[in-house]
Amino acid sequence: MCGIAGRILTAPGRVGNDLVELMDAQAHRGADSTGFAIYGPPRARGFVVRGMGFERHRLAGDMETFRALLKEHGADFLAEPTFVMDHAAHYCARLVVSEPRDVARWIDDVDTHLGTFEVQSCGRSLEIIKDVGGAIAVADKHGVRDLIGTHGLGHARLATESSVLPNASHPFWARPFPDTAIVHNGQITNYFLWRDDLTRAGYRFLTENDSELIAVWVSDQIKRGLTLAQALRRSIVAIDGVFTYLIARLEGIGLAKDRFAMKPLVVIERDAQWAGATEEQAVRRIYPGECDVVNYDGPALTQIWNVGKRSLAA
Repeated sequence: MCGIAGRILTAPGRVGNDLVELMDAQAHRGADSTGFAIYGPPRARGFVVRGMGFERHRLAGDMETFRALLKEHGADFLAEPTFVMDHAAHYCARLVVSEPRDVARWIDDVDTHLGTFEVQSCGRSLEIIKDVGGAIAVADKHGVRDLIGTHGLGHARLATESSVLPNASHPFWARPFPDTAIVHNGQITNYFLWRDDLTRAGYRFLTENDSELIAVWVSDQIKRGLTLAQALRRSIVAIDGVFTYLIARLEGIGLAKDRFAMKPLVVIERDAQWAGATEEQAVRRIYPGECDVVNYDGPALTQIWNVGKRSLAA
């Protein structure tokens, strides 16, 4: 029932606004939470970190510990952190940091020693913003419409198994791989088998949401030597269940769809720009006039759309 979306522009522009429109059109598909992954102009130095704290009264202590761990790994803040807070117990943080010596080891230390603060994304370009509530409420709270970038993902969640918590919502970062995020509609039936396998390989999962697995699984396959196209094709065989997922990286967005073809995706592509969503009426918010719509309704489909280029068969 969840709704997913993706958007690619040929140059940095109001991708945040477009993703809000795509997700507002699909708000009926899941009002538990909404999230966005925005790929802004890549930084020449350091990373942007988006994080979430679960006890607002511990914010100062969280940031003190976070900075101490940064310094232990040879990094520090490059700018003053900014925060978004409302009446809820949690808070959201945007942190600009210099690059740690070993990103994976640093993230592992943050996960180990900061139990009340969770890194949601890390990258030169990627920023994940997600929270409880519908698209408009989340966008207004976090200023998503004003975010500039070349591409991104959106998700509206209807929780079916895991908790309705802001950190359990999509998109998910491919922890600890910088600049990789995923949105997913469906259910993974061999989730625990793959989670155990990846945990033994040293990866850490912070939620019980099966979608978190896909981002790490694909990134691990690429680390082992596969191309993105090869990893997408392999996921259709290796991952059991019904799923349509979009995975975003610095260069663009990839799609994979299961062998049963139960979860829809429709796409409009024009002049190397692209919009995709679970429902056609959502992409019509971006392209309201006459144009061709591609319905990815067949089984075992994969595709790649790169920024500034025509789509590539995967």
